[in-house]
Parts: sequence; C-alpha cells; structure tokens
Amino acid sequence: MILWPVLAALDAGAGSVVVVDSPERPLAAVLPERVTLVVQERPDGTGGAARAGMAALAGHAPETPVLVLAGDVPLVGAETIAELIDAHVASGAVATMASAFLEDPSGYGRVVRDGSGALERVVETKTAGDATDAEREIREVNTGVFVFAAGALEAALPRLSSANAQGELYLPQVLDLLAADGRPVAAHVIEDERFVLGVNDRVSLARVRRLAQDAIHERHMLAGVTIVDPAATVIDVEVTIGQDTVIEPFTTIRASTAIGPECTIRHSYLIDCTLERGVTVGPFAYIRPGTVLREGSKVGTFVEVKNSTVGPGAKIPHLSYIGDADVGEGSNLGAATITANYDGRAKHRTEVGARVRTGVDTTLVAPVSLADDAYTAAGSVITEDVPEGALGIARQRQTNLPDYSPRADREQG
Repeated sequence: MILWPVLAALDAGAGSVVVVDSPERPLAAVLPERVTLVVQERPDGTGGAARAGMAALAGHAPETPVLVLAGDVPLVGAETIAELIDAHVASGAVATMASAFLEDPSGYGRVVRDGSGALERVVETKTAGDATDAEREIREVNTGVFVFAAGALEAALPRLSSANAQGELYLPQVLDLLAADGRPVAAHVIEDERFVLGVNDRVSLARVRRLAQDAIHERHMLAGVTIVDPAATVIDVEVTIGQDTVIEPFTTIRASTAIGPECTIRHSYLIDCTLERGVTVGPFAYIRPGTVLREGSKVGTFVEVKNSTVGPGAKIPHLSYIGDADVGEGSNLGAATITANYDGRAKHRTEVGARVRTGVDTTLVAPVSLADDAYTAAGSVITEDVPEGALGIARQRQTNLPDYSPRADREQG
C-alpha cells in the first residue's frame, strides 16, 4: 500500500522522494532506489513525521513546493498530485491542503471554512473532545495530502504543539500557525473522492482495494483485454496483458506476470510467470514463478508448473506437475505426468525434447532427459535417459493371481 503514493510521486516528476519509517525500518526492502528513507524515532504524530522528512530535504529554496502524502491514502495518482500543485502555485498560498467531500466523513479531520469560504482551520475527530457536534456534521474532510512552501513548513514545524487529546503533533496545525502569521493558506477540493480515500481499518482497506482493482481492470479492458467478470477476477498492478487475451472468471494473476496477446486464461492462479502469444491456461491451473509458456502452448486442467519452460505448441493437458523442467516444442505430456525434481537435498532439472509423448501416469525422476521424438509407456517411472525416437518402459510385467477373490473374501471375513 505504501508503494502506491510513492510511485505516484515519482510519476508526477518529484525531484526528491522521502519516506518516513518506524525505527524497525520495515519499508527499507521494498522502496525504489530513487527514494530516501528516514526514521521517525517515536510515534509523535504526522507533525513529527514531517519533521523527520524535512531533515532529509534541507537546502531547497524557500518557495520550493513540498508535497506531503499519507501512506494510508494509497489511491492518489500522478494527475491528482499535478492538479494539487498547480492549484497551490496559482493561489499564491504557502500551504494548500487537499480536501474532499465524503458521504461518510467518520474518522477524518473536518475542514472548517469562514463566511467567505476561505480555509479557517482543520479539526480532528479522533476523540470526543477534539471537535464540536456542529463540526462533526461537516462533510468536507482533510485527506492528509498537502503542498507547502519549503521555507514556510520548515519555520512552522518547530512550533507545533502536542496539547491535544492524543498528545501528538498534528501536521494540519501548520496551517493554523501560518494563517495566524498572516500568510495565505488554502484548501483545494479533489472532486473524485476515490483518489483521496484513507485506510483507517480493515473495512476501509477492503473498500480502497476494490477501487484499486477496478482501476486495474479498467486499464486492461481499455487496452483490449477481455475480463469476463471483473468482480470475480484478481489482477496485481504490475501485471501486463496483451491485446485480445481473455481472462475468464475466478482467475488470479499476481506479481510481475506478463501475458501476451490472444491468450485464454480460465479459472487459474498465475504468479510471476510469462505467457507468450496464443497460450491457453486452465481451468484450475497453477502457474508458479519462473515459468515461461511459449507461443501456442497449453497448460490444462489441474496442472501445476513451476520454474519451467514449456515450448511452442507443447501441451500439458491435465493432472500433472512439471517443476524445474524444459519441455520442447510440440511435446504432449499425458495425464498425471510428474517430474520428481527434489531428491530430499537438492532440486534437479528434467529435459524433455521436441515432439515427445509421455504415457499417462509417467514419473520422470530428475535429473533425466527424454530426447526428441521419444515416448514413454503408461505407468512408467523413468530414471534413465530415453534416446531419440525410443520408447521408455519402466514398470514390472503384470502378473495375474488366479482365484484371488474368494481367498480375499475369506481373509476379510
């Protein structure tokens, strides 16, 4: 969630991006290289976070706009940021707050305006003593997104007071201090409330996530992807999908998965994999990280593929596990083909050549290789390489025991 506003700021052309973290620095491993991380040593509110962040932005001209984004307002986008900064510059204010009108403003600070409509102050509503009943009826809220002139913000932050019900330093108090100094402050209303919704609990997190997912789906559909039932489809923001691909209901596509054009994905789970043009997946397939499905290949019902390359036109129709393998062009792996890739200590690869045909219920014990045009007999456990064009058979000869049924009945009785 934190990465969304960070990436929005970068997309908007921010010269410097600073993220304020807790002393444990949980965000250090996920932030882009262009981002500076600083620590807020104690949780003393948004004002304390701003103090920590400004320490990393020293040296800017006093009039330089400093954008403050909240990590719990993830849907803010680059266009909204640009709109806010333009409004700030045009107004001549030293501080501009992004506000929005919400049907249910519960949990948000309220924006109080004077008789002329100018910003007067922001009142918090976290506890009963923070705001009056009349102020709680106000629907215009503080979104937690601000633009300040760098010099004005630096001068005001040391003057913040923690004399409130929470004992915290509230960043909106900067607006009060600047207004008291006779300096112009403003509130710019963001018309589309979706971009400034905050996450205060699991309910609001689910609401914001749904809006984010809707935006992802809309982007793909406008680019020519068919998502049959968006309400029954999950697609991560990093996923790329080619034109005329069809995503059928109950599909989940995660991480940096890349899907080419003209593919069909049915009721499957894909994570951090690559699908080339014309690939068919599912239903009930699980495509795991490191997998590459080449052009025109097929992974069918109840098939799991992990860290493997499936060649052009190759098919794994159903009920198979293919892990740490390379499957050649035009091969067809029969039902219940399994690569036994782990020997208890290490993973090993299986090499399957072009135009290979495995019989049903074949187990390939890696490391093992099936050369081009090789076959395996049904029920075989292949532990040695199969040469080109050969049939690999690895099973006991069948033995039938006569009159077994009456004996078994006696033993059971």
